[in-house]
Amino acid sequence: MIEHYSSRRGLLRATGTAALSAVAIGILGDAPALARAAGKEPGGAANAGDIDILNVALGLEHEAIEAYQIGAESGLLQKPVLDLALLFQGQHKGHRDALAGTIGQLGGKAVQPKSRADYMASLNIAAIKTQADILRLAQAHELGAANAYIGVMPSLGGKELAQVCAKIAADEAAHWSLLTSALGEALPQPAFMFG
Repeated sequence: MIEHYSSRRGLLRATGTAALSAVAIGILGDAPALARAAGKEPGGAANAGDIDILNVALGLEHEAIEAYQIGAESGLLQKPVLDLALLFQGQHKGHRDALAGTIGQLGGKAVQPKSRADYMASLNIAAIKTQADILRLAQAHELGAANAYIGVMPSLGGKELAQVCAKIAADEAAHWSLLTSALGEALPQPAFMFG
């Protein structure tokens, strides 16, 4: 579980200003703005690096969607927590659709989801035995994402991109907070819980 969290966090930090800007705009579904940020108009050829980064983000969305599906089908999630998992899955599906649409508008080909067996192995689903195990996996991912977006915001070149990253970080932080509450864990007492 921690290995995947570290790789997602590392991926977002490693992308740099241009790549994270592309992901942040793509997640919000504004393909024309993404194309302009990449220096191309919609329908034109985009920088292959931008498309690659968007496909990595799309791959993570596919994984999150499948992880929540596996959790929902496990029979381990009780009704209020199951509803929360399905809500988050729906939001990941929105991110997936926005990213796939943006990749297409930039002239790229969206990466397809892996097989269920691949996700079962990469997420170490065999180790999941309880509702709390599922929640901790999701909690680690949300915390890593929030911290990654916060970590790159100072390096962004424009206020608009920083605002987009702030919105995404706030969403991730809200997810983490709700998952933490569902686990019955206390929020940290010190200020600056993220970043």
